Amino acid sequence: MALKKYKPMTAGTRWRIGNAYAEITTSTPEKSLLEPYKKTGGRNAQGRRAMRYIGGGHKKHYRIIDFKRNKYNVEATVASIEYDPNRSAFIALLNYADGEKRYILAPQGLQVGAKVISGDEVAPEIGNALQMKNMPLGTMIHNIEMQPGQGGKLVRSAGASAQLSNKEEKYAVLKMPSGELRKILINCYATIGVVSNSDHNLETAGKAGVNRWKGIRPRNRGVAMNPVDHPMGGGEGRASGGHPRSRTGKYAKGEKTRTKGKGSDKLIIQRRDGKKLTK
Repeated sequence: MALKKYKPMTAGTRWRIGNAYAEITTSTPEKSLLEPYKKTGGRNAQGRRAMRYIGGGHKKHYRIIDFKRNKYNVEATVASIEYDPNRSAFIALLNYADGEKRYILAPQGLQVGAKVISGDEVAPEIGNALQMKNMPLGTMIHNIEMQPGQGGKLVRSAGASAQLSNKEEKYAVLKMPSGELRKILINCYATIGVVSNSDHNLETAGKAGVNRWKGIRPRNRGVAMNPVDHPMGGGEGRASGGHPRSRTGKYAKGEKTRTKGKGSDKLIIQRRDGKKLTK
């Protein structure tokens, strides 16, 4: 992927580093795969504000993505690589041999005209979806199911990939993007390759208005509030606010947030901080 550094014609473009979208092949989405995307502005069903700092933003449609890849043994041709405003990765439009069209997450290196397929006995090539028991060790994968037939839940953001490091009876051992080692049922489906748009984290907004385009309103600091509004508010002068915490008093740095005794603990071999979970 290529990045575009803007000339400092204005204050907003002085520090802006954007995406050149060199991989994108069309700016027109497939109409049959669009759904309305209704904004809430952070309001609940009663019209009351339930989430702060949400509102505005550019209008957009939701693209229906095929996370299940359950059209087995039917070859598809990549028709286009497209931008999706709802996610950091690019998406690919597939034209199946029987005439159906579907969107999938575009892997890095997938080109227009390439053939992809999903099934139990397909080749482990970029864009193909198959069960992890049929993949060679060391394969880089994304869009990983947690339960068979559930659809991909893990490793879906731009530039992400997990590595198949081992196979143990009914489990596959994966090294996740965070560094965590964990087990997933070996008959779960995953897609071969690394998710596209790997330089997404190198982009720089350049101005506050870019967040307003995304529907994010300005966020006020807790230390600038009064004690009635935030646990870190109040104090004489520029008080530090004490230990960082959320509006509800939950510590923001260092506190363990994972539920103790969670059922999936037995599937985690090593946490991302390098510590092994005690069994």
